[in-house]
Amino acid sequence: MEFRQLQYVIQIAKEKNFSRAAEKLHIAQPSLSQQLSKLEKEIGVLLFRRTTNSVELTHAGSVFVDKAQTILDSIEQLKQELDDLSHMRKGKLVVGCLPMTGSHVLPLILPVFAKKYPDIEIVLVEDTSSRLEQLTASGQTDLSLLSLPVDPSLSYETIIEEEIMLAVPPGHRLADRGTPVRLRELADEPFVVLKQGQGFRQITLDLCQQGGFEPRIVFESTNIETVQSLVATGMGIAFVPKMMTRVKWSDYTPVYLTLGNPAPSRTLVMASRKGRYLSKASEAFIYTMKTTLEEHFGS
Repeated sequence: MEFRQLQYVIQIAKEKNFSRAAEKLHIAQPSLSQQLSKLEKEIGVLLFRRTTNSVELTHAGSVFVDKAQTILDSIEQLKQELDDLSHMRKGKLVVGCLPMTGSHVLPLILPVFAKKYPDIEIVLVEDTSSRLEQLTASGQTDLSLLSLPVDPSLSYETIIEEEIMLAVPPGHRLADRGTPVRLRELADEPFVVLKQGQGFRQITLDLCQQGGFEPRIVFESTNIETVQSLVATGMGIAFVPKMMTRVKWSDYTPVYLTLGNPAPSRTLVMASRKGRYLSKASEAFIYTMKTTLEEHFGS
């Protein structure tokens, strides 16, 4: 069994297509098929079911991919550790981020980090909270920016606490409220929320539960900007992280109100797999994110 064969199997499993996998691996498709057949003959099991239109993992293949990913990740961690020991500053950092959070924080973080560490390549992976947790737990991202709670298989470092605001349409009965709104006052309101798999959706549901009610959901979206536009046009109300509230650049701007006493908040963290070696680049990225966000959004 060769190191490159592990990479081949993982790529085929990812693409579910020999042609695309061969293209990504920069080898000829016949060579890829030959290497897979050689590996399957060596280990005595089929890793993929091949049909005319698809390539699917067998049970043995799923086990192989999980173990192969762990092996490749361990090798990458060893490289990082040896690079750190030899004081090398070059390298690559794979960072997972929620699209809606990333659009607000990455333009602040990346220029600062690139100026300090110009030889460290940052590869961004944007996905839902649930998917990022899976990628981080399997070592496919070095770090991921998530909000608590996170999967128990992950370690994390707190980056910043962020207040959660209530967004209501202009002209709403609460729009001119000068005091914080209590959660229980929202029991009969229509809610616009993020779709399943988005971490902030669960925060919305939890806040409603704290108020003693289940939210009446009238619209769902994958984008917090769409949520705010729908609120602004009178379709419902929503909870919104403070850093994502709109300034008056849009014709569809809700009214933002303070909640509760104390105000609810979400905790942004940088998560990594438990037991994973954190490279100097990872530590530097966490420090840069923490100090930069505290400077821009800290109280």
